[in-house]
Amino acid sequence: MKRQPFLPIIVGTDINAYNMAISFHEEYNIKPILVGKGVLPFTNYSNIPQKIEYDKNLADETQFAKILIKVAKKYKKKADQLLLVGTNDLYVRLIIENRDVLQEHFVFNYLQEDVMNDLQYKANFYKLCEQYGLDAPTTFFYSCASTEPFNETMMFPVIVKPSNGIEYSQHKFTGQQKVYKVQDEQELHSVIEMIRASGYRDELIIQDYIPGEDTAMWDSVVYMSSKGKPQLVSFAQVVLQEHTVTAIGNYTALISRYNEEMMTKLVGFLQAVGYEGFANFDLKYDERDGKFKVFEVNIRQGRSSYYVTALGHNMARYFVEDLIENKEKECTYLEGEVLFSVVPKIVLKKFVADEAVQKDIRRLIKADKLVNPLFYPKDRHFKRKLYLAARQVNYYKKYKENVW
Repeated sequence: MKRQPFLPIIVGTDINAYNMAISFHEEYNIKPILVGKGVLPFTNYSNIPQKIEYDKNLADETQFAKILIKVAKKYKKKADQLLLVGTNDLYVRLIIENRDVLQEHFVFNYLQEDVMNDLQYKANFYKLCEQYGLDAPTTFFYSCASTEPFNETMMFPVIVKPSNGIEYSQHKFTGQQKVYKVQDEQELHSVIEMIRASGYRDELIIQDYIPGEDTAMWDSVVYMSSKGKPQLVSFAQVVLQEHTVTAIGNYTALISRYNEEMMTKLVGFLQAVGYEGFANFDLKYDERDGKFKVFEVNIRQGRSSYYVTALGHNMARYFVEDLIENKEKECTYLEGEVLFSVVPKIVLKKFVADEAVQKDIRRLIKADKLVNPLFYPKDRHFKRKLYLAARQVNYYKKYKENVW
């Protein structure tokens, strides 16, 4: 059997892993290998992965590299190079922390560990934003290891969220939310105590709430080559995000836009900090001062970043041309329109209040510019079709019953 030039090894089994798997399949007709901790229907009921290697210890930092090296040894005869792609913050962090041993078996493009720590430690990140010309919301940090009460003066409502999402997710408790919208001082102290009681000891981010519906949220995807050069930047307006308390911040629909000023600023920021790999910015437009405020940068492509592929700039191709083919490319400022959505049309038409965006939704649907990667036409697994049909019905129910 002839060896392939490369074989993608995708770490994860969620919607992001699925989107990357179909990106490789669309572009190269390659069926990737997935490595996952547990069975998820996005990928389990799919005929796109060649194989899914499950290991319940994948998220264990002492086991992660050993598991991936074992996978590498199993598949190394199939391709000249194994291309490693992470799909969530924890897996990308573990790839970076195990760079020295993993790069003996895989090629990958992720930022250096010191840069990652600067960007993921929010207090540092907001200082860097200020230093390099990005606006951010007014923010305070409170350590749950402190015995002193939080006593800064703030205008309510405020947003409360963990600075260390990985540690926070390891301390499960009743009433746990990804993000809390807090209406007054009493509720703020109550939320802090509830989180502290879970055993979480890192910092909380307590932040000015920027008014606006889901459509005030914005998204940007940037690819910085392994040589630190920008090759791609996108900009998009969020149409809807998840409205259940455990999933707020996950976008379910967005429309690609073009804003050269902001796109240039975001690229300049990543160049200044020495970034490598995909980056995914979360922003919100603050109508009070007319500025885009940056919340965070995810150190990977996001679960909704597939709109980049849908606009003709396949994310898999950026990895391959950079790491396998060693191509240098000018930076593309992505233009063109597409409506990305993982929710049914009825949800888009019924639960988006912004009239201008609603008009765009209907126009783009009519122009056949709606893309839902979960309905990839070459993925014909029957059980998966049943799962997706049930999921579409459930989405309508979720939006009807949950208001953020």
